[in-house]
Amino acid sequence: MIAPALLLLVVQANGWVAAPSQPTVGDTIQLERAVATSAGWRVRVGKLASATVAEPLGDPVVLAAPGGWVVRYTVVAWTPGEINLDMPPLWRLGPDGSADSLSGGTATFHVASVIPDSVRSPAPQPSLGPLRLDRSSPFPVIAAVLLAAGSLLLLMLWRRRAPRRVLAGPDLAVAAEVSDARWLAAGEPKAVAARAAQRLRRALSHAIPDAHEALSTEECLAVVERARPTAPLRDLRELLLGLDQVAFATAHGVEVAPLAARARALARELSTNGGGGGGGAPR
Repeated sequence: MIAPALLLLVVQANGWVAAPSQPTVGDTIQLERAVATSAGWRVRVGKLASATVAEPLGDPVVLAAPGGWVVRYTVVAWTPGEINLDMPPLWRLGPDGSADSLSGGTATFHVASVIPDSVRSPAPQPSLGPLRLDRSSPFPVIAAVLLAAGSLLLLMLWRRRAPRRVLAGPDLAVAAEVSDARWLAAGEPKAVAARAAQRLRRALSHAIPDAHEALSTEECLAVVERARPTAPLRDLRELLLGLDQVAFATAHGVEVAPLAARARALARELSTNGGGGGGGAPR
């Protein structure tokens, strides 16, 4: 199995074989040795210590071979010339627990230099300094600053622009209000009552802020009585309660059209004089 490879190796003393046959400084070198053993015997190897001229690359490997085992160390050499490495001892271990130690011996191989012979006194070259331009121009920096300042100014002017004005056009014209008669003809008296009550409550809240639309009808009337004793409280009570009865379907047969007309008239009166008119005559 290893016979073709052995033809390319230079045989050294103590059975150690180096490959390749002509290594140079920094090359990976394999040192192999064949150990003959009987059937059932195994081989254990030691660890190769690092030296100044060479050092191991990884752990040793033991490979099976006809008639025994092959021990392989992978090393690298840092010095040209003849190199002698003291190899660690080997142990042959029998199947019955017996052991036999073998001297590692010395592996000798020649390492060629990577520097040609024409160079008599090689010396390392100094490191190169950082590459910089001979002349630096301030214009790119100035241009970048001016561009950033201009962009910031444009952004500030855009954020502080005047709000848009939406002009009312013919498409935005509010449609005319649907008359009460049309709602009643459509069978919607509740809508007529709800709209009249909302308009009256809104006019009342403008005249008396405490009587806002969030209050119930009774609460609103109580606020009006306390805030404006001269307000038409009787008409307000009659109209608001009557419209609520129609809107919530708690009364039947009530004529909602007269109530809505009176509510609109009272709302206009409240908007005109602020709710300070005299009380209406009892009905």
